[in-house]
Amino acid sequence: MKALVVDDSRAMRSILSQALREHGFAEVAQAQHGKEGLAYLQSHPDTSLALVDWNMPEMTGIEMVEAVRREAALADVRLMMVTTETEMAHMQRALDAGANEYVMKPFTKDVIADKLRLLGF
Repeated sequence: MKALVVDDSRAMRSILSQALREHGFAEVAQAQHGKEGLAYLQSHPDTSLALVDWNMPEMTGIEMVEAVRREAALADVRLMMVTTETEMAHMQRALDAGANEYVMKPFTKDVIADKLRLLGF
């Protein structure tokens, strides 16, 4: 299985990538912002999952989620928003935009594992 971690923090990309590998993802790519993440998914439509931060330069996570959901070729990609945005309105906006799950930072590896199980991984 392939996954993508999109976050402008190198440390967060590393933490999430490691958690995904431990959960059985053989390939985990990384992107620094939404534009880079969207381009990766467009060139790798067989990616199963993307973990996306909300607040990033170039293209925010919510903009990326909306862009991914507009592309039929990416309809099967599961999207998990992983963000410091803790307001319920943000969570609802992300889910309405097409995110499949929402995780608030800080989180534990167990929280990520639980969300992955909910997504069928």
